[in-house]
Amino acid sequence: MPAISDVSVPQVTVEEFVQEHGERLELQLISGAGRLDRAIREPTLNRPGLALAGHTRYFACHRMQVLGSMEIHFLRGLPLEDRRRAYDILFTATVPCVVIARGLRPDPSMLAAADRAGIPVFRTRAITMKFINKATIALEAMSARRTTLHGSMVDILGIGVVVQGESGIGKSESVLALLERGYSLVADDYIRVRVHDDVELLASANPMAQHLMEVRGIGIVDVARMFGVRAVRENKVVDLIVTLKPWNDVVDVDRLGIDLDHVELLGIRVPHIVIPVRPGRDLARLIEVAALQVKLHEAGHNAGATLSQRVQDRIQAQTKASASPKRRS
Repeated sequence: MPAISDVSVPQVTVEEFVQEHGERLELQLISGAGRLDRAIREPTLNRPGLALAGHTRYFACHRMQVLGSMEIHFLRGLPLEDRRRAYDILFTATVPCVVIARGLRPDPSMLAAADRAGIPVFRTRAITMKFINKATIALEAMSARRTTLHGSMVDILGIGVVVQGESGIGKSESVLALLERGYSLVADDYIRVRVHDDVELLASANPMAQHLMEVRGIGIVDVARMFGVRAVRENKVVDLIVTLKPWNDVVDVDRLGIDLDHVELLGIRVPHIVIPVRPGRDLARLIEVAALQVKLHEAGHNAGATLSQRVQDRIQAQTKASASPKRRS
């Protein structure tokens, strides 16, 4: 099993969301500056049109609420008393915040209702659906299950490989050799991993240690400056986990590699290969070949199975030849 820390599901607040994505989404705070600590309990957004019209049974009140042209013009056409009732529905206690799209301006009674409820209101120039699409992707990424792996990660020809093993076994030397061959470092020591689109794992480095490596006897190495910008990547999907183990600790070695082992990480199965380590072995080359081997497996090419089938075919051919009657001279 890969060495991991505790699995967590982050609780995102409005303030965290705005700090990370507010500039890209063009969010402008127009009310409720003191209540940005409100939690976003569901990582998606809602357009509350039916709720504003009075149908509140299935109102998704734990989500960020987005008002577009339809909702704003509907509210403006309501009598003042009906509009106030609609605002009381919109600014219910569990709503984290409200975003008004297309740069539209709210009327004073909306801002007054927001202030009474203590709910922040933002405005964005973005088109409603484009804002919803971008914000949903951002929220899903911030709310995804995540953990931390101990080891190093490198991109080998588009294959994201996590290299793990006990201290001093040669992880850093192997990764350095891979970088010299033109591959890219994703993270060293602590690898942040989160679920992406519910089907794959996306890894990145701790921002404090991004593009840096620790090499025993040398210290901290700036990979980007030493090997160039091609030698670093911001993030990469985890395609393979390689565990380096001392030769004597690997009791059962698979000589053919017909069946590829997997480990489950955050509910997703990832190919896993154990490489025995002893003096004289080129670990970087072995890790490189392991990565390419996994890609061939996924493409349906299995060298071990091919060899096994050839042996079986030869045995069957010899059996048939020995069973057939011999011609008399």
